[in-house]
Amino acid sequence: MTDEAADGRGVRRETADGRRGWRAAAEEALYGPHGFYLRPEGPAGHFRTSVHASPLFARAVARLLCRVDEVLGRPADLAFVDMAAGRGELVTGVLAVLPGDVAARVRGYAVERAGRPAGLDHRIEWLPEPPEGITGLLFANEWLDNVPVEVAEADAEGVPRLVLVHRDGTERLGPPVAGADAEWLARWWPTPSAGMRAEIGLPRDAAWARAVAALDRGLAVAVDYAHFAGARPPFGTLTGFRAGREVPPVPDGSCDLTAHVALDACALPGGRVVTQRAALRALGVRGDRPPLSLATTDPAAYVRALADAGAAAELTAAGGLGDFGWLLQPVGVPADLLVDVPDHEEQ
Repeated sequence: MTDEAADGRGVRRETADGRRGWRAAAEEALYGPHGFYLRPEGPAGHFRTSVHASPLFARAVARLLCRVDEVLGRPADLAFVDMAAGRGELVTGVLAVLPGDVAARVRGYAVERAGRPAGLDHRIEWLPEPPEGITGLLFANEWLDNVPVEVAEADAEGVPRLVLVHRDGTERLGPPVAGADAEWLARWWPTPSAGMRAEIGLPRDAAWARAVAALDRGLAVAVDYAHFAGARPPFGTLTGFRAGREVPPVPDGSCDLTAHVALDACALPGGRVVTQRAALRALGVRGDRPPLSLATTDPAAYVRALADAGAAAELTAAGGLGDFGWLLQPVGVPADLLVDVPDHEEQ
C-alpha cells in the first residue's frame, strides 16, 4: 500500500513530502486543537456575514420562524436551531425580536464546535450537533461553505485527480478520484479538460442530509455562496479569509478556508433554491428609501428608516449578499412558506 492510500474519504495520511487531501488538511486547520474557528475572536473577527451586516437579517429570520410556527399550528415547543452559530449572534438576535406569544414557546439552540461564549443568553442551548426530533426552523447561515471537501484537478489526460496540499499551501496532484467521490464528480461537476478544478461536495450533501434529519416537522434553510450545474466555475472557488481580506488558502490554521457550495447537489427531494434577494424581500426587507416628508415630520424616524434602507440594500445587492442562495427544505410542511419567490436562476 502506498503512502497515498485513501480511506474512502480522500487522502488522509500525509504523503512522504508532507501533503494530504484538502479535506483532511482543512478539517485540522479549521477545527483542530488550534483551529481557526476555535479562536476566541470568532468568525466576526475576520469576515462579515449577513448576520453581522445588519439586525434586519435576524428580524427577517424571526419573521420566517413565525411563518413556520403558524404552519405548524403553534406547537407548545417551537425550536430555532442556529447552525454554525459563531458566537450566537443570529439566535440571540432572533430571540430578541420575536413576538411575546412566540418567544414564550421557542427553544433556541446554537450548534457550534467552539465553546460557549461567556454571557450568552441562558435560554440558548449550546450544542456540538443539532438536537434530534425537533419541530421548527433550522437555519444554517454560511455553514456548508466551511464543511471541508476534497479538491480535484484534471491532469494532462483529463483524468480528475485529488489535489494534495502541504501545510504551507503548496500543492501537487495525487491519485485519481475514485469511488463515491468520482460518482459525485461525474454527476455534479465534471472536469473534462486539463487544469480544470472542482470541489467535491459529497461531504456537504451528507452534512445537510444529517441536519435536515433532525427535524420531525418544519423547515431547514441553508444560506451560502452557491453555484449550479449549468455554470460551475471551471477552476473552483477555494479561497482563504483573514482579518476581512481575501488571502491564498493555506491550511495552517491562520485563515478561514471556504469554497462556494453546490446547493443543487445538496437539495433533498422537495427542496428548492431561491436568491437571498428574493427571500428577504418576501420577508419584508426591501431597501425602499423613506419618503422625504418624514424628514420634516419626524427627523429621527427618517434617519432610522434611511439607515435600514441602506442595510437592506446591502443584504439584497446584486453581485453581493443578495446573490447568495437560500436552500429551502420543507419537512412535513407546505413548500410555499415564501410565497411567490422564484427559484434561483442559474447564472
